[in-house]
Amino acid sequence: MITLPADLRRRLRLDRDDAQLEIVEREDGVIELRPYVVVPADQAWFWTDRWQKMEREADGDIAAGRMSKVEGLDDLISILEDQR
Repeated sequence: MITLPADLRRRLRLDRDDAQLEIVEREDGVIELRPYVVVPADQAWFWTDRWQKMEREADGDIAAGRMSKVEGLDDLISILEDQR
């Protein structure tokens, strides 16, 4: 069993239920523990509570028909100007 300090677990997000570690044995005998994130780090923002809340709100707006379809940039600008 391996125990990591709590602050390290929090900082590397290893305190989450879905946290994983990759274990790599190097040729020189050193064992490396690497945090493994199922979601690539550059996409993790999408899975934050705040962003997921906004996604649910957007889904609700779409379901309720509170949206506009546009046919290109000129159409979008026209709609935005009309809403001003």
